[in-house]
Amino acid sequence: MRCVVNAMLYILRTGCQWANLPHEYPAPSSVHYHYQKWCHDGTLEQINRVLREWVRVDAGREADPSAVIIDSQSAKTTSVGGERGYAAGKQVKGRKRHILVDTMGNLLKVVVHPANMQDRDGAKWVLTELPLSFWKRVQCLWADGSYRGTFVEWVQGRLGIEVNITLRSDTTKGFVVIPKRWVVERTFAWLGNYRRLSKDYEYHLENSEGMIYLASIHRLLNRLAPAQ
Repeated sequence: MRCVVNAMLYILRTGCQWANLPHEYPAPSSVHYHYQKWCHDGTLEQINRVLREWVRVDAGREADPSAVIIDSQSAKTTSVGGERGYAAGKQVKGRKRHILVDTMGNLLKVVVHPANMQDRDGAKWVLTELPLSFWKRVQCLWADGSYRGTFVEWVQGRLGIEVNITLRSDTTKGFVVIPKRWVVERTFAWLGNYRRLSKDYEYHLENSEGMIYLASIHRLLNRLAPAQ
């Protein structure tokens, strides 16, 4: 099983097709079978949760965060097929990766959905996928301007937490670090280091989410046990 996991990480890092796995790894059909199984039964998400808690405790923090940040990223799809849509704002035909992170940038939850879904609706999907017990300690959620309006009222009414919208000043020119939002943007940058995530190559949405969890798992493992 260690070789199976290494094969998945090889696919993730290099972006190669399953059939092109080097011969030193198990059969591609076997690796792909376990990957699909772990995506659909939540194994990868559970591993990510445990490692995230270990990283937070190792840094002297509580296992669960008290503040979170949410954002989305549009990604083009390929000819593989599956659910997709057109995001008119960014002019991208594909899917959106909606992620929720803590203030360290560690991945809490990811939901992949067609790009034509509004950010507010996608964010509700992300938040409702987490158990209510998770929100007992959370006091604040940061988001950008696309989440203004009814979403803020929905979060306050359903979860009872404060929503802070951070905006870029209209008078500002050039690159500016926006408070708190830079954390989730950095997480997207971390994910961008994996070639398999340059586009969405998966047919099933669960498999797309699994690749993101796998990338997070790899980063957390490197954080806990850095290479010598």
